[in-house]
Amino acid sequence: MAIVRWDPFRELTALQTEVNRLFSRVGGSDVTERQSWTPSIDVIETDGSIKLKAELAGMDPADISIEVQDNVLTVSGERRFEEEVREDKYYRIERRYGSFSRSIALPQTVDESKIEARYENGVLEVEVPKAEIAKPKKIAVSIGSQKTKTVEAPAGASESKN
Repeated sequence: MAIVRWDPFRELTALQTEVNRLFSRVGGSDVTERQSWTPSIDVIETDGSIKLKAELAGMDPADISIEVQDNVLTVSGERRFEEEVREDKYYRIERRYGSFSRSIALPQTVDESKIEARYENGVLEVEVPKAEIAKPKKIAVSIGSQKTKTVEAPAGASESKN
C-alpha cells in the first residue's frame, strides 16, 4: 500500500475556510467567488476490485478528471455557479461551488490499465480491478551436476546394511 503524507493542519485549514465563508457572506461578497469543496466518497473493496463512489451532483462530466499515478487515484474537477439572478436576491446559498481534488491510495495489487468510470444521476463510480496474483511456482532442486531426482523409499527402509 502506498504511503500517504499526514497533514496535521487539514482540520485547521477547513476551519479557516468556514470562517472566511462566514465573513464573505456578512461582507456581501460575490456569490460566484471560487471556493473549494470536498465531495463525499465511499471506497469499497471486493474480491475482484476496488470501487469508488463520489457524490458530484450537478456537475458536467466534462468538468471531472480522473488520474492514476504511483498507485494514487485522484478525482478532481470544478462545479460552476452558472445561474444569474438579476432582480431577485438569494436568501441562502448552501450548495458548494468551485474546484475540488480528492486522492485515494490504492494497493499495489491493482491493474491500472483496466480502470473504468461511469457517471450517472450525480454519482461518479470508478472501478479499479485487482491484478491477477501470480501463483507460486515450484522450483526443482538439482543435486550437484545431476538432473533433478525424486527420492522415495518404502516405509521401514531406514535400516542400513553392513
